[in-house]
Amino acid sequence: MEEESGEELGLDRSTPKDFHFYHMDLYDSEDRLHLFPEENTRMRKVVQAEMANESRGAGDGKAQRDLQEEVDELVHLYGLEDDHELGNEFVDENIPRTGVSEYPPYMMKRRDPAREQRDWRLSGEAAEAEDLGFGGWGSAGQCQDLREAYRYTHGRASEEYECYVIPEEEDEEEAADVFCVTCKTPIRAFQKVFDEHKEHEVIPLNEALESAKDEIHKNMYKLEKQIIEMENFANHLEEVFITVEDAVAMADRLGKFLKTKTDVEISAQPEFEDQTLDFSDVEQLMGSINTIPAPSAPVINPQVPNSATGSSVRVCWSLYSDDTVESYQLSYRPVQDSSPGKDQAEFTVTVKETYCSVTNLVPNTQYEFWVTAHNRAGPSPSSERAVYMTAPSPPIIKTKEIRSCEEAVLICWESGNLNPVDSYTVELTQAESPEASGVTESVVGIPTCESVVQLQPGRSYIIYVRALNMGGPSVRSEPATVHTIGSYFRLNKDTCHPWLTISEDGLTVVRSERRTPARELSPSDTHFTRCVAVMGNLIPVRGHHYWEVEVDEHLDYRVGVAFADAPKQEDLGANCLSWCMRHTFASSRHKYEFLHNRTTPDIRITVPPKKIGILLDYEHSKLSFFNVDLSQHLYTFSCQLHEFVHPCFSLEKPGCLKVHNGISMPKHVTFY
Repeated sequence: MEEESGEELGLDRSTPKDFHFYHMDLYDSEDRLHLFPEENTRMRKVVQAEMANESRGAGDGKAQRDLQEEVDELVHLYGLEDDHELGNEFVDENIPRTGVSEYPPYMMKRRDPAREQRDWRLSGEAAEAEDLGFGGWGSAGQCQDLREAYRYTHGRASEEYECYVIPEEEDEEEAADVFCVTCKTPIRAFQKVFDEHKEHEVIPLNEALESAKDEIHKNMYKLEKQIIEMENFANHLEEVFITVEDAVAMADRLGKFLKTKTDVEISAQPEFEDQTLDFSDVEQLMGSINTIPAPSAPVINPQVPNSATGSSVRVCWSLYSDDTVESYQLSYRPVQDSSPGKDQAEFTVTVKETYCSVTNLVPNTQYEFWVTAHNRAGPSPSSERAVYMTAPSPPIIKTKEIRSCEEAVLICWESGNLNPVDSYTVELTQAESPEASGVTESVVGIPTCESVVQLQPGRSYIIYVRALNMGGPSVRSEPATVHTIGSYFRLNKDTCHPWLTISEDGLTVVRSERRTPARELSPSDTHFTRCVAVMGNLIPVRGHHYWEVEVDEHLDYRVGVAFADAPKQEDLGANCLSWCMRHTFASSRHKYEFLHNRTTPDIRITVPPKKIGILLDYEHSKLSFFNVDLSQHLYTFSCQLHEFVHPCFSLEKPGCLKVHNGISMPKHVTFY
């Protein structure tokens, strides 16, 4: 480099360390390559001349002239006669002007690929000349300057010769190869910084190579798969062609047969000369050639809750996505009951979708469903069978058996279904409050056909009942209206003595003058046989219950309460399971008794009541009687009410009793 002296340049016969010299210009034209064999001859002459000059010990002036001649010969040898090709490449202020002043200063002006190619060749020849001992080029300083100029030329070589001229020290990052993802081309690392690729995404070249290999492998795999599919399709087409050939042969034979038959008919019946042949069977045969397989068996889904009504059910199924289906056939029938040998009718429905709403079914009934898929190739196997159930019929509320008080109501209903249901739901809406319009309270999960529902006192409610099963809820029942103003009950016809008649509203009992035939009635645990009485429906709610009984002052009667298992062959008050107030009228005298277990206190009532008020207090186990017209307290029993009791009414002579209930409790009653 710069620290090397001219003497070292003259003595060193080897190629400089920072040069990578090649004797052949791989990028030159063919005619220029023919000049290289003459290099050794010319170089040998130059060396001999130099050695001759050294032996004669010529002076510096002659050596400089010889050096100039030798340089001219080298310039002529490599076609560098144009002074712009070499003289403009370098500049060095230390090179003497003597002997070589006719060459222009060595200054680099521009990058010319042709000039750089010649400079590279010149630098190689200079190195070769030095190896041959050609060290007499002028003074040591001139040789050193010329060598530095060649080295400078070598370091600035154009990109066309980078594979031949490689600097000794090189930055690894700038020489590293990368791949521009945006332009889809490999680039140098320095181009990422200074070139148009600086805004692009780049990745290491080896990573891009691996990605390209993976993409090639994927494409090869796809091609192989397509080749296999094409081969399979070709095999399938071959089978179809064979089938078509067979069908055509059959059509030809059939045509010949029909033609023969037609000729016979023409000879016998000339009026059919224009009769045409019917090839519909052949066309059907040709159309039966299928290219798709029959579908696989569908999978029927289990029933979804609330997917049914009382007369319909929605059935759903699924199918494998690769199958081709033109239609589905859904079959169903009622689930067979326990009756042996009884076959149920089957029904079918054809649909295009994977669901169907089946109608005209029986409420609260189980049906089993199965489905098959169809296309031109034929039907699929049948799916497994699934059981669906229709929703129940709406219940029927027994309005005559509704019982209520100020805090609750007892609702009874009939199922209306042949099969049992899972549960019932009671829905209530307040009738008289506009702000509560549309607000419904529900009591769910009721297992039986009656329920006691807690309510607010002094209100009116509209009540509905629904039945539920696996298919969903039924529609609402017909509404019933209840009141929580007071206790409300009806007379129970099932407990009525045969001589008594209950009115349609269930609140009036009548004993007529006509007597039934005198005969002894058989004992019963449900209705009275000796005592001409009737029970009211039970109010199974703890609290206060109040009702009134309208009576005739000349009527013989008994009113009170009794347990449900009180003997029906005994009079009210004649045992420990009943309590009553008894009135008898004889000889213009009124007699009143308060009977329990055949005992009564000595009490006198001076004003016969026309309306008797009765208060049943479960909280304090008391039963009180009042004269409603006078707001007069008559008597109070202290009872052992270990369970609920029924209101009871008895007529010992013809007449009637009328019950008033569902009324507010009078203020004078609250003190007892």
